Amino acid sequence: MNYSKLPKVELHLHLDCSLSYDVVKHLNPSVTIEEYKHSFIAPPKCTDLADYIKRSIKGFELMQTKEQLRIVTLDVFKQLKEDNVVYAEIRFAPLLHISKGLSPEQVVEEVNKATNEGIEKYGIDAGIILCTLRHYSEEQSMGIVKLVDTYKGTHIVGFDIAADEAGFPIDNHINAFQFAKTNGIKCTAHAGEAKGPESVWETLENFYPSRIGHGVRSTEDDDLLAFLKAKKIHLEVCPTSNIQVNVFDKIEDHSANKIYNSGVSMSINTDCRTISNTTLNKEYHIMEQIFNWDRKYFKKCNLEAIKHSFATEKIKKKISVLIENAY
Repeated sequence: MNYSKLPKVELHLHLDCSLSYDVVKHLNPSVTIEEYKHSFIAPPKCTDLADYIKRSIKGFELMQTKEQLRIVTLDVFKQLKEDNVVYAEIRFAPLLHISKGLSPEQVVEEVNKATNEGIEKYGIDAGIILCTLRHYSEEQSMGIVKLVDTYKGTHIVGFDIAADEAGFPIDNHINAFQFAKTNGIKCTAHAGEAKGPESVWETLENFYPSRIGHGVRSTEDDDLLAFLKAKKIHLEVCPTSNIQVNVFDKIEDHSANKIYNSGVSMSINTDCRTISNTTLNKEYHIMEQIFNWDRKYFKKCNLEAIKHSFATEKIKKKISVLIENAY
């Protein structure tokens, strides 16, 4: 079945891990296609999440000026348009983009402006999620969540924690998520990817997110699945990326189908379009081929995604109608 024409919602997408070859070539003409494939795209199997994440370094190195941030953001919108994505939440860590002298505020301001430009140019509704990283200090995490608060009412819609969950505990970030809860900031959090169900439990208990980035190892704990379902926590599932970082050995072993059948809210996402060398159309095709998913599965996932998005009620309603009619 051809999914390319169907409208889609994408909630889990990293800006600095989604640079097309065209944009890399534009920003650094010396990069050959061979080098791009080697440095920006991860192999089908990485040793672990940390190995996978290091592919993002080349991406954010090219995102250190206002113009570079603008160009990369608009390039992601172009890719979303090709996938027929009608609503997207794009995430990035502002502190990765200050090595050439921009302040975190200038970085956020620029991506916010470029997002507005992308929305107008491509007709895609979108929000931006600001990320803290697992290895950051408490002070850095607080700085980022306060940026989300400062930019409330713009395209900045939420707060996330990313990077290597296996290598770093949650301690430095509890206060930032407490600040988010107190100030009505919507949150998602990476968990249940590099570590098992215990990582999801501690994330839920300490960060209070309404969504979990990945969360695919939740299927190892039936009580956790029941809790996620009861509390209506949404899982942002990214199949290809999970195989690359060895959460599962092969795609046939992926838990996406089990999560869907358990009744837990979920969506299908790309995670890192470049590092995983994927698109949303490719991810849908994988789910169709391997798990026999058809239109009704994708309709449900897209409706769940927009329902659990950090969009305004007006946008949620608009996109829901669009999906209902198209599927």
